[in-house]
Amino acid sequence: MTETASATLTRKDFQTDQEVRWCPGCGDYAILASVQKMMPKLGIPKENIVVVSGIGCSSRFPYYMNTYGFHTIHGRAPAVATGVSLANPDLSVWVVTGDGDGLSIGGNHLIHALRRNVNLKILLFNNRIYGLTKGQYSPTSEHGKRTKSTPMGSVDEPFNPVAVALGANASFVARAYDRDPKNLEAVLQRAAAHTGAAFVEIYQNCNVFNDGAFDHFTEKAVRSERQLWLEDGKPMRFGADGQWGLRFDPNTFQPQVVRVDEVGEDALMVHDERNRGVLAACLAQLEPPRGPTVLGVFRDLERPTYESEVRAQIGAARKQRRRTLSDLLRSGDTWEVS
Repeated sequence: MTETASATLTRKDFQTDQEVRWCPGCGDYAILASVQKMMPKLGIPKENIVVVSGIGCSSRFPYYMNTYGFHTIHGRAPAVATGVSLANPDLSVWVVTGDGDGLSIGGNHLIHALRRNVNLKILLFNNRIYGLTKGQYSPTSEHGKRTKSTPMGSVDEPFNPVAVALGANASFVARAYDRDPKNLEAVLQRAAAHTGAAFVEIYQNCNVFNDGAFDHFTEKAVRSERQLWLEDGKPMRFGADGQWGLRFDPNTFQPQVVRVDEVGEDALMVHDERNRGVLAACLAQLEPPRGPTVLGVFRDLERPTYESEVRAQIGAARKQRRRTLSDLLRSGDTWEVS
């Protein structure tokens, strides 16, 4: 697509004639708007974009995007999307999933797509509840959560999606939330620009079955004191005036909240998106009151994609076409049976 042609695309070009059927007030509306607003800026023709989803409230997404799309089966969106990307690596393939769809029945598909570094953009909407099936606890529901399926409180320890992605060695990992469209769009653009598996957790409010799950750090009155947005190469500071910071505690091997005027900025940890160590996983686990909720890009690494490795093998195999069938049959382990 030429630069002139791409400039003519607008958010409206990515909207469909389908009625958006989410509950009034659902955070999915804000995420959809951010994605539709971001897409024209990529300069990619609509016919070169594919949105793949599984099952859940978020998985209605392909109906509302004027691109190609698949509404697949529960938990299998990463597997289907992997096939799409392998078949046509020139496509921009997006996976939309939820905390139930992606981390319960779809957990294995998700982690293997990440570890293989399949060139997918995976958006995981996390509302810490099963919304479509009317309010059961999910893999990310907090310990003690009372729901229709856990009336006495959940005894499970929840998954932390960012920590899961980091543990699967995903090459790009980020986090944002629905009520901050400016930063959400910026994170989505970073994910779109990444070559390889890009995983974005998006905190999304379910105002029917889990309303206010993230108010403790998203409400206007508290968000500056309870959010830390990561910036590559910058000290980790937060607060209305940047008065708070994080430093590494050598005794606990954990981030520690400190006042910058007491320890000095040089004592703070500096964010490095290319760090492969455990620090990002520690940051992913922070949440008030123990510390700020950490948002933004945790990791952005360059490594070969699954598609490029597969194509290289196919190319090598084609060069060996002149070998006879007998050569191929005897190319590996063979046995003679007397």
